[in-house]
Amino acid sequence: MLQSNPRVLVVDPEPQIRKMLAAALAGQDYQVLVAESATEALRLAGLYQPDAVLLESVLENDDGLVLIDSLREWTRTPILVLSEQDDPQHIVTCLQRGANDFVAKPFNMQVLLARLEVALRDHVVQEEGDSTLTCGDIEVDLLRHEARKQDVVLELSPREYELLSYLIRNKGNMLTHRQLLKALWGEAHAHDRQYLRVYIKQLRHKIEPDPHQPEYIITETGVGYRMDEPGKFNSISRLASSKCRLPTKAIA
Repeated sequence: MLQSNPRVLVVDPEPQIRKMLAAALAGQDYQVLVAESATEALRLAGLYQPDAVLLESVLENDDGLVLIDSLREWTRTPILVLSEQDDPQHIVTCLQRGANDFVAKPFNMQVLLARLEVALRDHVVQEEGDSTLTCGDIEVDLLRHEARKQDVVLELSPREYELLSYLIRNKGNMLTHRQLLKALWGEAHAHDRQYLRVYIKQLRHKIEPDPHQPEYIITETGVGYRMDEPGKFNSISRLASSKCRLPTKAIA
């Protein structure tokens, strides 16, 4: 199900194109962000987490392909390339670098809007392929956009919900601070570790039996965090400890 008023980032060096696209998108109840450079686009993407990006592949003093690379490091949001360079090799290159679709300029606005809707719909289907995430007695319902513990709804902020969902999706895997920050807050906050610590602390207080001795969100000192089933971390630690213990020899 598409969310109401999806947010679209328009990246184009031409003011007229930005204005035309912004007006057409707003007329279809999209929230619109506009940028004329890759630097500004990355800043806005990190701050506002757009649901889709409309991108000119040739930017002044920038390379739109590099922007695609940068976005794909931390987000799977649909990217539609709009460009006058419509030779087959350029189209193939854009798609191989991570674009979801390519629309040649000049374009028909109705066709572009239809392709955008398809890209958004396909993205939602991929994200909701499995509508429920679980870890121990915690369950995240992606369709209802809510989390429960022992069938009691958890009162989470939108960001706490996103963090919990991301951790459970990657359950059992060590996630670095940078990975988490880029995935949830974007490139602009990739080094704000204290920002992440605050949200981890808040989330632990809502899901852990004892936030000071966490069983779900395990700290990997100096590296990041890992989401695990309760008790699994302690079991692994005990097993590793027993394997490292040398047998004692009897003294004659």
